[in-house]
Amino acid sequence: MAMGMQEEADLEGGEGAIFADINITPLTDIFLVLVIILIISGSAAVDKVKQEQIDSKSSGLKINLPSGEAREIDPGSKSLVVSVNKDGTVLVNEKQVPDKDVERIFQAAFSRDANTQVVIRADAGVSHGLVVSIMERAKRVGLSRLAIATAGG
Repeated sequence: MAMGMQEEADLEGGEGAIFADINITPLTDIFLVLVIILIISGSAAVDKVKQEQIDSKSSGLKINLPSGEAREIDPGSKSLVVSVNKDGTVLVNEKQVPDKDVERIFQAAFSRDANTQVVIRADAGVSHGLVVSIMERAKRVGLSRLAIATAGG
């Protein structure tokens, strides 16, 4: 009878019992963290692709902007966007204009609003002299609020 009692104690978790339980809680925690990281990184990648598509659709003009520390331009004020292609073509508000007419356009913008911003979007391959020339013409007319667009970074 003593022998039967020993077997019964072993089955109930007594002294000589063997436990075969596996604790999977830490493994589950690790998998959940990995799933969360994948979801976040995937959504960030999708957002980046969407933003690139929006940027490419917002302008039919492909300009390779130089990178730089970006600061937002005041969206509430009137802006005149001057784009300069790598070949030296000048566009004002997405319309190609002859170089000689740029100063006249600056003068008209100044007469409408003296606080008009001039945002220069020049390709990275454009010569420094051309950008400075546009800036000087804007300042000569009286437009002193100048900004240079960069590809943030």
